[in-house]
Amino acid sequence: MNRPFPVEFRIEDSIAHVTLNRPEVGNAINAALVNEIVRIARICDSDKSVRVVLLTANGKMFCVGGDLTLFSSMGDQAEVQLKELADQLHKAISIFARMDAPLVIAVNGMAAGGGFSLCLTGDYVVAAESAKFTMAYTSAGLSPDGSSTYFLPRLVGIRKAQELMLLNRTLSAQEAAQWGLIALAVPDEKLNDEALAVCRSLVQGPRHAQSAVKRLLFCSLQNGLEEQMELEGHEISRAAASPEGREGIAAFIEKRRPRF
Repeated sequence: MNRPFPVEFRIEDSIAHVTLNRPEVGNAINAALVNEIVRIARICDSDKSVRVVLLTANGKMFCVGGDLTLFSSMGDQAEVQLKELADQLHKAISIFARMDAPLVIAVNGMAAGGGFSLCLTGDYVVAAESAKFTMAYTSAGLSPDGSSTYFLPRLVGIRKAQELMLLNRTLSAQEAAQWGLIALAVPDEKLNDEALAVCRSLVQGPRHAQSAVKRLLFCSLQNGLEEQMELEGHEISRAAASPEGREGIAAFIEKRRPRF
């Protein structure tokens, strides 16, 4: 019998749909799943027909993090094999973070450990009201990975990051929205519709300007004021000279909707 793909993938109407597909184990991260995510991330980065990427999961949970059953079977090879697994996850996250297309994440259930970390990488994150978020790493004797020590302090501040990572506090979807970890919490039955509506709105937007927003925000906390303003000047001048920029300016002057 053919085993199902650990990640489902399709491109439809300029939206790349990426769906974690190990629901029987809470979409736990193993080598097969993370290697497939890397492959898909490369496609999303290079395929110019992709205007937005939607990441979600099958089943009742978004992702419970690393497959601890797998970890326990590694024995003396745990250090080497876990480093390889983390490297692949980090490769996928790096590609998603730096690609032109916005990454929309729809959190359908529990996001723990590496699953929580994955949520932090989204450009727009919406969650079902039943979803919960917890770091969970130290409760298993592990330290965080998946970019969480980079993104989490930037989103909520160092003190709240310490609380989440050291005490493993579990946040509801509403609390995650209040903390600024996600954009919105919606009724479970409206999650897919809300995520698709956001994706369709982004598809209609200016690709160049959207990718510029990603680039500028990504480096803003590393740069000084003048360096960041220089980048802003570079990006806005490029945007104004692009076909999308010219169309956007013309549409504004003519009081009509732009056709990007």
